[in-house]
Amino acid sequence: MKWEVVIGLETHAQLSTRSKIFSGAATAFGASPNAQACAVDIALPGVLPVLNRGAVERAIRFGLAVGARINRRSIFARKNYFYPDLPKGYQISQYEIPIIEGGGIDIVVDGGEKTVRLTRAHLEEDAGKSLHEDFHGATGIDLNRAGTPLLEIVTEPDMRSSAEAVAYAKALHALVRWIDICDGNMQEGSFRCDANVSVRPAGSDKLGTRAEIKNLNSFRFLERAIEFEVRRQIEVIEDGGAIVQETRLYDPDRDETRPMRSKEDAHDYRYFPDPDLLPLEVSERWIGEVRAAMPELPHARRERFVAQYALTPYDAAMLTGSREMADYFEQAAQGAAGTQTAKLCANWIVGSLSARLNESDLEIAASRVGPGALRGLVDRIADGTISGKIAKDVFDAMWAGEGDADQIIAAKGLRQISDSGEIEKIVDQVIAASPQQVADYRGGKQKAFNSLVGQAMKATRGKANPQQVNEILKRKLDG
Repeated sequence: MKWEVVIGLETHAQLSTRSKIFSGAATAFGASPNAQACAVDIALPGVLPVLNRGAVERAIRFGLAVGARINRRSIFARKNYFYPDLPKGYQISQYEIPIIEGGGIDIVVDGGEKTVRLTRAHLEEDAGKSLHEDFHGATGIDLNRAGTPLLEIVTEPDMRSSAEAVAYAKALHALVRWIDICDGNMQEGSFRCDANVSVRPAGSDKLGTRAEIKNLNSFRFLERAIEFEVRRQIEVIEDGGAIVQETRLYDPDRDETRPMRSKEDAHDYRYFPDPDLLPLEVSERWIGEVRAAMPELPHARRERFVAQYALTPYDAAMLTGSREMADYFEQAAQGAAGTQTAKLCANWIVGSLSARLNESDLEIAASRVGPGALRGLVDRIADGTISGKIAKDVFDAMWAGEGDADQIIAAKGLRQISDSGEIEKIVDQVIAASPQQVADYRGGKQKAFNSLVGQAMKATRGKANPQQVNEILKRKLDG
């Protein structure tokens, strides 16, 4: 039997406010345990929550970015459950009326485009953290995260493979960073995904029983966890068993998911409106103010890059993978719209620069070659001062901190030889020294021509203009 995979994701994005969602305590990462937990966070008697305006504004920004409906009136609820790191015995969240409903995220997988629909995005507070590793026979509780503002973003079950799930997670990750509502730091827990995974017979429109895989904090783990879970569910069903609705954890060391607890339904949490918080009212004026301050969004910038700089859709998509990379490109391509120089800038950023950043584990904002320096290199390629091959050596020297392109070209004597008379002399010498290859070429062997070009380039230590070498050599051999 053929099976269809059905995946929905729930993502917790930590909002980039300096204080918590219902208290003035700090949200900075890395403080000593419980140093950032105030009376509200630890639920001392008599304290009352006060909503953080900045958290609401970031939720509005997200709703505008994904084309969602922003509810003018939403309600906070108490989600009741008991766990050691939840001091109140409930979590303040939104249930029946969230601040954001609908919208979608566009993804590209295997060259095809698809929109993953969003069900909702709601505001809530994070719980604390249980610490097991540093205690013998006991568990420590750190409430620094308690009350940290989260936006939980929930999709429809629209994804059909682990590749689609990863593409969606990456697109969402890029978007929340682009609009500056979340720093996206997965190692610090700022961006965490839960995957709801089920399988059903191909062609069926009935959803299978799902398992929820919790707290996946890397794209690689998300992909591997889904792939394992799909295999597990198919094997269980084909062996005559039934899938149990449950929450599972992914163990990266064993590359497997394992049961954590039976999956709760909404009624198990006994949701009810929080009596300490008034309904949240969002005015048209407020939404207008947020809209006016929004940056140009990724899809709009992609389209503009294609139109303004004559880039391919692929290059435009790569350059808008992050706002920092898009800004870098525009600074490098300043004044070169629609020209070969702009295309060269794009090629170098997508190619050599991105490769170096990956090797060095650096973000583009920390690049050792700035946008102005890269443009200086591209200008020397465009005006014929150096060849594309020599440019790679210049770039390596720039990355190593040896100076800008002009300084390195001058210091190392790398200026391209474009004098046709000088190149012609070198070509004559190569032809005279290689009678067999000349005969082979004239006999129809194209490889012999390439070998002769290589010899001419070697004789000039790669500094001859390759196009001129090809033209002169061909004229002399065919003449």
